[in-house]
This record gives sequence, structure tokens and C-alpha cells, in this order.
Amino acid sequence: MNDCPKTLIEAVLYFADRDVCESYMRRIKWPDGRITCPNCGAHGERIGEVKTRRILQCKDCRKQVYSKQGTIFEDSPLGLDKWFVAVWAIANCKNGISSHELGRALGVTQKTAWFMLHRIRKAMEVADADQFGGTVEADTTYVGGKAENMHAAQRARKITGRGASGKAIVHGVLQRPEGEGEVSQVRATVLPADDAVRILPDIRRKVRAGARVFTDAASVYSELCFTHLHQWVDHSVRYAVGTVHVNGLENFWSLLKRSIRGTYVAVAPFHLHRYTAEQAFRFNERGTDDAGRFLTALQSVVGKRLTYRKLAGIDSAGFMGIE
Repeated sequence: MNDCPKTLIEAVLYFADRDVCESYMRRIKWPDGRITCPNCGAHGERIGEVKTRRILQCKDCRKQVYSKQGTIFEDSPLGLDKWFVAVWAIANCKNGISSHELGRALGVTQKTAWFMLHRIRKAMEVADADQFGGTVEADTTYVGGKAENMHAAQRARKITGRGASGKAIVHGVLQRPEGEGEVSQVRATVLPADDAVRILPDIRRKVRAGARVFTDAASVYSELCFTHLHQWVDHSVRYAVGTVHVNGLENFWSLLKRSIRGTYVAVAPFHLHRYTAEQAFRFNERGTDDAGRFLTALQSVVGKRLTYRKLAGIDSAGFMGIE
């Protein structure tokens, strides 16, 4: 879209007009300009407009048609003027934005801002549609509290093995750039365990068979050679042997943990996959500008929805810190 604002202050001023927001959202929802009723399938001249209420109405089934319907904005009482600024903020703040900070900026409660941010993170999730090829790095990181920061009783209860024991497991694959001007792309998944039964299928689902894959010397990767050109480096000796290293993923892990440690402070384990998706989105879109990231995030809101009941109704094992 050529009329997309270029800076945050421009975005705030541009989207202050709700009629502009509605027009913008319709172009996102129906990019071909063909407004279609989701109830009966009517389109074109069969869709009328109630301009005083910024809604559309189907002349066949007489039901109302909303641009928010079928998006992460559905059933939200907040106007698109607030939603668009929230999308801009989370898409372009390098270390993320806390719900307290966003709530103060938009004039909403912290609880509302927290729900908004999780809906936007839902839109940022990327399906494993296209497999990576070329040269790929694979690695695992562990997210959890530092033992030195725990109370002695808590440390005795949670730290029962090596340093990774009791922590959330995040496995990622990174495709190195193949052409000039390209940037590396990452996909990360929260796994229930760090064994070969979980990690190898995750790699094979995301990386084309026969591609070159670099890992560390962990034994879980030993059978990767049957489907990929596997090379590894022993971190107890060195971190790179020529081009064989996983430093690209190590960089992403540092960005992920910095955002949790510095902005979000503590993350519930069952929400970690959304925070991971948020950081992966910004990492993958770092080659474009603020307006480009905003548009990419906004174009991903269609076809996704996250209700508060689903977001908050999951059993929790408690909050955790970061290492």
C-alpha cells in the first residue's frame, strides 16, 4: 500500500481517523476489492454500507458484514485506531513492548493490552509451509530461571539434573541467506522434550531432504545424516570450523532471551511459543523498514483468532525467569 505511514508519529496521526482505519482494514481483508458476505457468499452490489456505523450489510441474507470478522480483531470493542498503533509498536520495537507500557500509551488497562499483544503474536505465527533449503543451522536453547536466583528450597525442587533440567525447550532452524540482499530466516518451536523423537521430526518437517544442516555435537542429531548432509562442531573444543557453526541461531537465542529478560521479565511456559513467534517475526523481517514490518503483520491478521477463554484457561505450572 502506497499510503502506509513511515514512522510511528505518522501512524498515530494517520490512523486517528476511524474512517481511514475502516477503509484500510477493508483493503487488508479484501485485497482484490471484492467484498464478500461470509454468511451467504453474496458480493459486489449485493453488499450495502451503513456509513453512520462503519459497517456493511448483505442485501440477500440481511446480515451485517464486518471488516474485523475472521481476524484477530473480531469481537473487540476497541477501535482499529488503537489496534493499528499496537500492531506498529510490537512489530517494530526490537525488544518487544510490555503490556504496561502499551496500556499507558493507548489509554487501556494492562489486562486489555496484554490480551491485545497476545492476539497480535497469534497473527505473527508462521506455518511450516515452505521447507528451508540450502545451508541450514539447527540448535536448541533452554528458557528458565537461573539457579543462583532461586530460593534454596525452590532450587532443590526444580534443579534435579543438568542446567537444562526443568526448563522450557525451544528448538530452531535457521536458513542462511543464499543471495545478495537476503537475510537469514528462522523458525522456532517449543518442544516438550529435547530427545531425537521430537527434534529430528521437527528438522525434517522444516528442512528439505538432502539440504546441508549444521549442528553442535549433541547426540540427538546423530541420525540426521540419513536424510540430510549433516556436519557438526564440538562446542567443548571450538565454536566454528570454517563455515560449520550455529552462530546465526545463537544470535537469535540471545535476542529472544533479551526480550524476555529485559521487557517481559517472566513468561508463563504455556505462552512461550507466542513470544518466540513474535521475536522470530521481527528477526525474519529485519531486512525491511518499519512500514514494511507493520504491513506484513497486518496482512497476517486474517483467518486467525484467539479468544480470552482460550488464552487464559490453560493450566499453568507457574511463571519462570530466564537464563
